[in-house]
Amino acid sequence: MSKYMLEMNEIYKSFPGVQALDNVTIKVRPGTVHALMGENGAGKSTLMKCLFGIYKMDAGEIIFQDKPVKIANADDALKKGIAMVHQELQPIPERSIGENIFCGRYPLKSFGPIKVIDHKKMYAQAERLLEEVRMPYNPRKKMGTLSISQMQSVEIAKAVSMEAKVVILDEPTSSLTDNEVEALFTIIEDLKKKGVSIIYISHKMDEILRISDDVSIMRDGQYVGTWEAKDLTMDMIIAKMVGRELTNVYPPKDNVPGEVILELKELTSIRPGSFKNVNLTIRKGEILGIGGLVGAQRTELMEAVFGIRHIQSGDIFYKGQKINIRRPHDAIQNGIGLITEDRRGTGIFGVLSIADNVSIASIDKYLDAGIMVNDKKVEKLVQENVAKLSIKTPSSKTQIKSLSGGNQQKVVISRWLANNPEVLIMDEPTRGIDVGAKYEIYQIMIGLAKQGKAIVMISSEMAELIGVSDRIAVMCNGRVTGELTREEATQERIMQLATHFDQGGNKHE
Repeated sequence: MSKYMLEMNEIYKSFPGVQALDNVTIKVRPGTVHALMGENGAGKSTLMKCLFGIYKMDAGEIIFQDKPVKIANADDALKKGIAMVHQELQPIPERSIGENIFCGRYPLKSFGPIKVIDHKKMYAQAERLLEEVRMPYNPRKKMGTLSISQMQSVEIAKAVSMEAKVVILDEPTSSLTDNEVEALFTIIEDLKKKGVSIIYISHKMDEILRISDDVSIMRDGQYVGTWEAKDLTMDMIIAKMVGRELTNVYPPKDNVPGEVILELKELTSIRPGSFKNVNLTIRKGEILGIGGLVGAQRTELMEAVFGIRHIQSGDIFYKGQKINIRRPHDAIQNGIGLITEDRRGTGIFGVLSIADNVSIASIDKYLDAGIMVNDKKVEKLVQENVAKLSIKTPSSKTQIKSLSGGNQQKVVISRWLANNPEVLIMDEPTRGIDVGAKYEIYQIMIGLAKQGKAIVMISSEMAELIGVSDRIAVMCNGRVTGELTREEATQERIMQLATHFDQGGNKHE
């Protein structure tokens, strides 16, 4: 057996105005987890898309199982034995889990000369596969009814089902619960035993140090180096990624919370099993963290505040006045903005430009005579935000989908800064973002709080909740089970409240 399962040698790839990959070389050993790390925009996903046939590289060679290969497209990559789970999910929501897993390769049965999909066989195979990878979902269930984390689990199961020799996992745990993460790691160990190579892209340092055999680091489209994971520490990885020492993960906080700006009283969802009797206050100049496990109804609650979901009973008060929010436009008119957790699905307009994405929530401000968009005003707005938030982009006309995850998130934040909300809800604002970009987003949040804005941050990362929030409200099964000040908050106390126990150890019913 060759020393390497895969070699990518001297890879170059450019887009208009950007050299995305500049002479990048990585070599992946059989039966190992090879972590690929770097800041957002470093070129990790671009490199993997070249390997998977989504992008055509400008120069370089790929050697797979000792043979030079040309990969024409994603289907060609799959046939050759290379599978990829993308960071931004692309499910078919109106089809079943089984149909999503076997899309494009359905088992068939014949009726004379006619071939049709063998649904019975497909669902039986899907059920066995889901059990094998410890994800026992009903394969007949609609994909669109699943949570983001469950959809991600199905995508991982789909990649495993391909029986590939190289599996690329791009931020595979960004939406998974702790139990689902453990299940994934077990799957990875099983694949390694079969000689499968895993290319693992993640910004979660503890995961990288736990499961990786080798670590390659990229910076600004260039290859920095490869090391054995056992020889690295978290600080060493960060320094190599960002090209400098990063002494603090969280910026210093000097915002001062003021008076209550938004208050929720006995808010109850119209949908059974969702949030119920929620009481919550949000203050000017405060970062309020919302903690809890997947299914705690944190997102559902904040979507109701923004008018995406309907409430059955309860009241919302803004600056002491009762307001009625029946749709997002009502929320926007009352100074409330929302950055959703599913950046690709509900955050960005992928085929539109950066300028369109920044201005779309405040377009009324940039119209001449109320009908024509003033492009010069929009361009000025975009350039101000590009500079303010350090967005890496060749042009305001660039389609947002071509940017890295971190830069996409900054554009979405820019959209709401342009609208100047008094309350900004940020749902998993650093999901799939590297440590350097996270720091920048934390700085933006703290800066907004210093200006007197109220920030609501939903996060599944307890360290982030503790490091950034002034106060943390924890939810479980649709109820707020407790609140913690910054000084009171520990991971243990948050987990107690998130699993139905209060600080006194009393179980909530």
